[in-house]
Amino acid sequence: MTGAETKPLRLAADFPAATRQDWRKRVDVALKGAPFEGLVGTTYDGLRIEPLAACRRDAQAIAARPGARSWQGSWQVMARIDHPDPAISNEAAREELSSGAGGLSLIFAGAVGSHAFGLPANEDAVARALEGIDFGDDVAVELDLSAHAEAVIDAALVKGIAKGIAKGIAKRIASLPRGPHLRLGHDPLGAAALAGDGSARGWREAAPHFGRRLAALARDGFIGRLAAADGRVIHDAGGSEAQELAFALAVALSYLRALESAGIALEAARRMIFFRLAADADQFLTIAKFRALRVLWRQVEAVCALEAEPTFVSAETAWRMMAQRDPHVNILRTTIAVAAAALGGADAIGVLPFTAACSLPDRFARRIARNTQLILLAESRLDKVGDPAAGSGSVEDLTDKLSRTAWALFREIEAAGGAAAALDSGLIQDKVAAVRAKRAAAVARRRDVLTGVSVFPNLLEADVARVLPPATRQEGFAALAPIRLAESFEALRDASDRALAATGARPKVFLAALGTQAESAARASFAGSLFEAGGIEAVTGDGDSPAALAQAYRASDLALVCICSSDKVYAREAVVTAQALKAAGARYIFLAGRPRDEEAAALQAAGVLSFIYEGCDALATLRGAYDMLGIAIG
Repeated sequence: MTGAETKPLRLAADFPAATRQDWRKRVDVALKGAPFEGLVGTTYDGLRIEPLAACRRDAQAIAARPGARSWQGSWQVMARIDHPDPAISNEAAREELSSGAGGLSLIFAGAVGSHAFGLPANEDAVARALEGIDFGDDVAVELDLSAHAEAVIDAALVKGIAKGIAKGIAKRIASLPRGPHLRLGHDPLGAAALAGDGSARGWREAAPHFGRRLAALARDGFIGRLAAADGRVIHDAGGSEAQELAFALAVALSYLRALESAGIALEAARRMIFFRLAADADQFLTIAKFRALRVLWRQVEAVCALEAEPTFVSAETAWRMMAQRDPHVNILRTTIAVAAAALGGADAIGVLPFTAACSLPDRFARRIARNTQLILLAESRLDKVGDPAAGSGSVEDLTDKLSRTAWALFREIEAAGGAAAALDSGLIQDKVAAVRAKRAAAVARRRDVLTGVSVFPNLLEADVARVLPPATRQEGFAALAPIRLAESFEALRDASDRALAATGARPKVFLAALGTQAESAARASFAGSLFEAGGIEAVTGDGDSPAALAQAYRASDLALVCICSSDKVYAREAVVTAQALKAAGARYIFLAGRPRDEEAAALQAAGVLSFIYEGCDALATLRGAYDMLGIAIG
């Protein structure tokens, strides 16, 4: 009704109010005596993820909507264009735009997001990649520039032809749509962090040139987002969410200062900067990270005496979560990551094709990457609610904690002299390295699960189409080099593949299933999965007595054997079984389980070399098995 007073709709208003204690009582009933603390998660920043977190944000804070995009409407569906052959990239770009993509992410060789591929860093390559493409009002273009590709920008300015030169990148950029649809992505500090070549040391001298360069572009009519504050370099290197946010914030402030020094008003300078973050399969942490970025940037704006306005945040699905083994699982990972970035308020999202860790994508891999977003937009309609996580106690609490932790780290970087100085001193690299080591340990112990890699491996998986083999990246001193969490287990699988090619058989382990199937099945399944995660094929044999099991083992003629049964059976027959297996020729005996110290001593005396259990260092166990077999991992 026109003129009628609008009344707020309060969901669940007819239900009786429930306190946290009321919810806690219900949780305790469901736990049946298990400790409540077992439900509390902890991030790599040491932040507690509370299962019953209350929403403490007031109405004004919720109205700020940190998870809302910078404009009304859907996010930009970005297609990754990274083939080294510009003609092939042009063909891919045309196909992507005609098949539903809303924009192109042009990746240059050596850029933060290149991962061994990318367009050549010259004007002609970009001109060829964009040849014949009709850039309508709705087509976005974002560049991921390397340190070498920055020279392309300089070339456009040196030639001095207003609004672009006769050919090449400057002309193409000048013809593109304005506003949020053009993102040049100039990021010298991100390039320095990736290269580790000492270029961060020269930022004091380079900053005025950076500012003058972008000011000249602005004068020539380039009014899009010209500089990128890219946190992906931290995420790719194994850093934490707060570290990624703090680095991006520190880089953005460095660029803001450089632009102001070049005579650009802060009001205009901030509109030249956009952010890039990685989105991974940790859904709620990713949502909170994207929301926290907007909270943090508003704090910077407030310090600069600027009235807050929405900034532009671009997302790309995370490199470090991608796996070469069982790569189709990457489709699920990237789907969750896209949903999280969208719910966190990302303005543009790019998806790494599921074969990205193996090679350049073929048409099928690109199509899946594109349609992942289109389904979430057109069918799941994730763009129809502004800041859908607002009011969620868990997400609000995590957003607040991330914001506080990242702000404290940001201030530490600033106290060290800013992003460039913190890179030069190794402050940022040391902090990232500490978190990366913790991640590696969690992966080795399978606490951070990698489906299809460290758990539920498939030794019979079919290979995917490979376009080009990945090139070797040249790493510099103190570089924030990208990692993939699956690499350590994949190295074992590669060794298994080499053994198969050379001998016709993979390394094998005999699973000595002791007792009845009901008694042995659980630990036999666990042991089989653990060994096969390292490419060691599990061969199961059973026996109702130690002697029968030893006889079955002798017939297998294998060097590795793992005893599998229940604690009750172990107490009765594990020592005798180990002795029988050793007498039958077993050289390397494992046992699935975690016995008490006195039991372990007796088993070791009987010939057991190692115990495998949930939380053990599976990677060290598997590497040890390869050493026992005399197979080089490489």
